[in-house]
Amino acid sequence: MELFELVVVAGALVLAGLVHGTLGIGFPLVSTPLLATVLDVRHAVLITLLPTIAVNLVSIVHGGGWRARLAGYWPLAPWVLGAAVCGALLLTVFDPRPFKLVLAAMIIVYLNVQRIRFLRLTWVNTSPHLGMAVFGVLAGLSAGSVNVMVPILIIYALQRKLAKEQMVPVFNMCFACGKISQVAVFGTAGLLSGKLLLATAAGAALAVLALVIGIRLRARISVATYEAILRRLLLIMAPVLIGEFFWEL
Repeated sequence: MELFELVVVAGALVLAGLVHGTLGIGFPLVSTPLLATVLDVRHAVLITLLPTIAVNLVSIVHGGGWRARLAGYWPLAPWVLGAAVCGALLLTVFDPRPFKLVLAAMIIVYLNVQRIRFLRLTWVNTSPHLGMAVFGVLAGLSAGSVNVMVPILIIYALQRKLAKEQMVPVFNMCFACGKISQVAVFGTAGLLSGKLLLATAAGAALAVLALVIGIRLRARISVATYEAILRRLLLIMAPVLIGEFFWEL
């Protein structure tokens, strides 16, 4: 990559790690769109693969008691795993440029999630296993193809009225499942190499360092401040991604 691209990659990983550490979620939501402004979505997903896995694993075990907080939501894992395989296969087979529109759509959903929460989704609570199946599949497809599942999981968590302490490990469990599926598919397709993994290992270390700083800042800095920054950043990224798609036609 050119020097400018390397700077963007490093900056995106640090910013995403800080946001994830402070909010407990958001690493792929921030890093993937930022990288997709200078790279195609496929390369953005590949570069963030190892860093995202590292960030998710650290986030799951941080603070202890993660097994208890995940109790009852383990069935989400196989649905996300299977659907993420399908989403990753789509990314390896088709032109990655249209996925920028999908990524922009995921951002728009996230920005409007407070409106979507009022939709009638009572069946998610009355049929919890069906709810986990439907939202697990949707989240997995989104994660496998465009590296973003947060909007879908937030809608599910709001409907289930999950506390933040439980929401964070559940989300990161799903993120990790999506990454495992991508590793399997990309490895089979020959898109992963030792050189790529070695190169992104440094990015993973950088992301985890930023994550730890974000976690330490969580008690000192208002989460609302970071949420406002994240929303403003996404407001910029969504139209940029849409514009780039049409520019590349």
